[in-house]
Amino acid sequence: MIMFKKGTAAFRRVNLALFIGGFVTFANLYVVQPLMPAFSDEFNTTPAVASLTLSVTTIFLAIAMLFTGSLSESWGRKGMMEASVIAVSVLAIVLAFAPGFHSMLVLRILQGIVFAGLPSIAMAYLGEEIEPSSLGIAMGIYISGNTIGGLSGRVITGTVADFFDWRTALIVMGIISLIASLIFYWALPKSKHFQPRRLQIKQLIKSMGSHLRNPALLCLYGMGFLLMGSFVTMYNYVEFQLVAPPFSLSQTLVGWIFIIYLVGTVSSTWFGNLAMKHGRRSMLMLGLFIMFVGALITLDTNLFIKIFGMAAFTFGFFASHSIASGWVGYLAGHDKAQAASLYLFFYYFGSSVGGTAGGIFWTDFGWEGVIAMIAGFILLSFILLVFLSRTVTLAKQEGTLVSR
Repeated sequence: MIMFKKGTAAFRRVNLALFIGGFVTFANLYVVQPLMPAFSDEFNTTPAVASLTLSVTTIFLAIAMLFTGSLSESWGRKGMMEASVIAVSVLAIVLAFAPGFHSMLVLRILQGIVFAGLPSIAMAYLGEEIEPSSLGIAMGIYISGNTIGGLSGRVITGTVADFFDWRTALIVMGIISLIASLIFYWALPKSKHFQPRRLQIKQLIKSMGSHLRNPALLCLYGMGFLLMGSFVTMYNYVEFQLVAPPFSLSQTLVGWIFIIYLVGTVSSTWFGNLAMKHGRRSMLMLGLFIMFVGALITLDTNLFIKIFGMAAFTFGFFASHSIASGWVGYLAGHDKAQAASLYLFFYYFGSSVGGTAGGIFWTDFGWEGVIAMIAGFILLSFILLVFLSRTVTLAKQEGTLVSR
């Protein structure tokens, strides 16, 4: 069968659908981040407890992603992705009517599970259905939907909550998502090249165990954990600082600060290309250094300098993440998709652990404590990178590195 190619109507429909799917998924994943100070006030919880609205979601997303990709091999790609975005949108509206904090956490857990239905399958769908010469642009459009979704979810809810309240903000985001998910359902073409396969649990567990015994991959998984733990911690708790004196910013302004994310679309692509020219190790080292310096700059009490520091930190994060995640596929000798899923598992698990642990540092030590934790995570990433470099060098010398 003919694969979808750039310039065709089917190619445009695929790109529209998966851009929208990425938008819905990541807008709703991070929709609670600018609302955490409001949750803390209304439900009389500490910032660390309020952060659970994101942490419990990402940890269940991480766990579910280990299985949804494999399930789609038997159940099909299109149907699982459609069910995912529609369920996410419905739960987003229901979330606005949660009577208490515990019921909100239950709904966010359910969202975390259904979130996994798109990220773990979308790239496999594109790889099967898009003509190879057109695959790069299709992947780029899908990833841009993820980025713009994560940004828009924060900006929209932060702005609406400022004029009304957090429940209204969630309703608005839920309605937008539901309309978008119906467009996704209409636009996404049926799979033409998908061949269902039997789910082989033993083989799945065996290959997963092999990846987890690979010291080079373990270093990258550890870095994914630490990088995302640092990133989410920064953005979870800077809001609490910015809405309080001496800054006293409105929810709208705090929401719009997330537009800094756009620097990540530049750094991820740029550093990915530089890594091919100058080596992954060198460019990952530079990305971590930029993260570290950016985090320290945010200690300044001048708002504009603080925002500059956040921008530098964000630039370094996306640069480092793009190199580390790409390195996983290079080093995995088999079942590369599963190796990538394990990286995402540790990545989102780091979001859960780091994002909540940061609240303890915020409560006990203020912003200086948050930055101390982030700096510690980045320094640990440097150590893992040194160990990774030695492991890869030794494997090359022994001729045991399988990377293609």
